[in-house]
Amino acid sequence: MEYRVVVTGIGVVTPIGIGVDAYWKGLTGGACGIGPITRFDTTGHKAKLAGEVRDFEPADFMNKKDIRRTDRFCQFAVAASRMALEDAGLDTEHGGGDGGVGGVGVSVGGVGVGVGGGTGVFIGSGVGGILTWEAEHTKLMERGPGRVSPLFIPMMIPNMAAGVVSMTFGLHGASLCPVSACATGTDAIGAAFLAIREGRLASCLAGGAEAAITPLAIAGFANMTALSTAEDPSLGSLPFDKRRTGFVLGEGAGVLLLETLAGARARGARVYCEITGYGASSDAYHLTGPDPEGRGAAKAMIIALSQAGLPVAKLAHINAHGTGTPLGDKIETQAIRRVMGTAARKVAVSATKSMTGHLLGASGGVEAAATALAVYHGVLPPTIHLHEPDPDCDLDYVPLTARACPIPAAMSNSLGFGGHNASLVFAGC
Repeated sequence: MEYRVVVTGIGVVTPIGIGVDAYWKGLTGGACGIGPITRFDTTGHKAKLAGEVRDFEPADFMNKKDIRRTDRFCQFAVAASRMALEDAGLDTEHGGGDGGVGGVGVSVGGVGVGVGGGTGVFIGSGVGGILTWEAEHTKLMERGPGRVSPLFIPMMIPNMAAGVVSMTFGLHGASLCPVSACATGTDAIGAAFLAIREGRLASCLAGGAEAAITPLAIAGFANMTALSTAEDPSLGSLPFDKRRTGFVLGEGAGVLLLETLAGARARGARVYCEITGYGASSDAYHLTGPDPEGRGAAKAMIIALSQAGLPVAKLAHINAHGTGTPLGDKIETQAIRRVMGTAARKVAVSATKSMTGHLLGASGGVEAAATALAVYHGVLPPTIHLHEPDPDCDLDYVPLTARACPIPAAMSNSLGFGGHNASLVFAGC
């Protein structure tokens, strides 16, 4: 038996807003969360811009002891998870044990739908605790090995976002940390979708978290010519614009609470949308560059649409990976054309990285949230700063301002270094 899987809670920490309401207001208002880097002195750095999360107070979401023992990416994950649970109308103050948060697993299993496994946590990160890594390496070089923190390893390893969230909320379901570069958040949600669909979990917190605005990360991405070197925020992240020169690094987290439709209805939950398909593939081509014909990205989209049973003509919206790199945007456009055929020019495409920057492993989580909200509200987020369309990128990229329209079905794409491709399909419910 297969179960229908729905989104009932959304938690986000982003450069354009913390919390679902602030995030949605930022998305539909065309907010720009990109600005000069303030975390460190950028003298000598080629890239000067980032999508920093401002006004984030971990104490609003965690106790002081846990804050001291976790990296910033873990703090983002806990905050987004707490907000997703609260948004879903669930109790975050008492561990759910084997039954799940606030009785999610108990209530779902208790209505006779036969779902077991409790509540899982599938939260990934592309680079994990790089802030901690840099700080402890500095201690090692300047003060010797005896000064490296005994908490270095548990603060640095990427799986700790999922682990700390599980511990914080007492969740005993499966706990996984996919690491597939920029496809991480989407793969985490896709894996959670399949686990619930197949009856292995009653519900799941799923998404990604990242906090990589550090001197080493900025230098590394810049030296491989992946980052924009613009100093004007309005010229930084320019997906599908012919002036684009690279992406702008962002940070944050996006976590969805997924559960069965039967369970959501049984507890009277508000349902944002249904997840109907997930596809993943590998380019098997290059360390950082995409397949030049977009075959891998197209395959992930085709698998997701096939699993959803959705004809391409019925797809109304795509939240593109759309990073603002010269090659990446062109290849993603080719992949969409390959999948959509003559319907490609009729689908509305948004690149929300124009507002948030590129959140690496968290991008799939925050963009899945954007896609779910677009379906729920019937509003397409814009691609801001798209003033000079690239002739090679000739689709409807919803330029400059949001657009209201019915969205019966939408897709979110994530395409990562190493050739990782992942797509999710969302439908109104």
